[in-house]
Amino acid sequence: MTSTLVVLAAGIGSRYGGLKQMDPVGPNGEIIIDYSIYDAIKAGFEKVVFVIRKEIEKDFKKIVSSKYKNKIQVEHALQELDKTPKWFKAPANRQKPWGTGHAILTASELIDSPFAVINADDFYGRSGYLLLKKEFDGLKSASDNKFFMVGFEIAKTLSEHGAVSRGVCKIDADGYLSNVVERTKIGKAASGIFYVDGGKEVNLSEKEIVSMNMWGFTPYIFGHLRTMFGDFLKQSGDQEKSEFFIPNAVDSMIKSGKVSAKVLRSRDSWFGITYKEDKEMVKVKIAGLISKGVYPSKLF
Repeated sequence: MTSTLVVLAAGIGSRYGGLKQMDPVGPNGEIIIDYSIYDAIKAGFEKVVFVIRKEIEKDFKKIVSSKYKNKIQVEHALQELDKTPKWFKAPANRQKPWGTGHAILTASELIDSPFAVINADDFYGRSGYLLLKKEFDGLKSASDNKFFMVGFEIAKTLSEHGAVSRGVCKIDADGYLSNVVERTKIGKAASGIFYVDGGKEVNLSEKEIVSMNMWGFTPYIFGHLRTMFGDFLKQSGDQEKSEFFIPNAVDSMIKSGKVSAKVLRSRDSWFGITYKEDKEMVKVKIAGLISKGVYPSKLF
């Protein structure tokens, strides 16, 4: 079955202070997105949809997308404030689009197959793509109400340079997601991994599975997302910084019995540049993977 990768990149210019300033982490100027696309191709994905903003479209296509010509089919979806129901008008002081759930809806017209969703600036490792592709190929149809979440052991997602927030997963006996509890101020000390709750440190086992926003969906999700996004706009659309997050939408769909979400456990370590000091760590880890033969020195 055809599989698509959706890369959420609408915020990338603001995060990095400009598209041309995205930090290279590979020996030939590769950025994290390049490794994600390379892994997806190796896993058998045939198409990638980048969700971007109009203001970075020209530069993004020239600097990023052009590298994948003849490697994988590439499409672009523009996530803008006016991509909302006709009855809604965005508040005058609103500057940013409406979050990850809105981003996926923006790409819906370009997707007619099972699809994975990732963040543009996160490194996930190849096993997640392989796990998702295997599940996609086992679906009876592209409209199945079976979803997937690639989870990572919490110990493989931390920064050495400060606390992080993670969605700690509750998984039932059959391996399906029950819910995700957002924990903030997660850190590591000599005593182990902990999070702060009400000013108190609560220890974790280091084996907890967390969500890093690597999902597998089918087009079945679009109808439900449109309904929920409309409800969200009615309730919170007048707020300057409200966001329609995909984990919240999936959690609501699970609780209502509309879908199931199987948890796939990645064997890889997630990493990203949460703090500026993380950049050197990322470069070292990429170099280590190259030395082990996981990636060639030059990707594209």
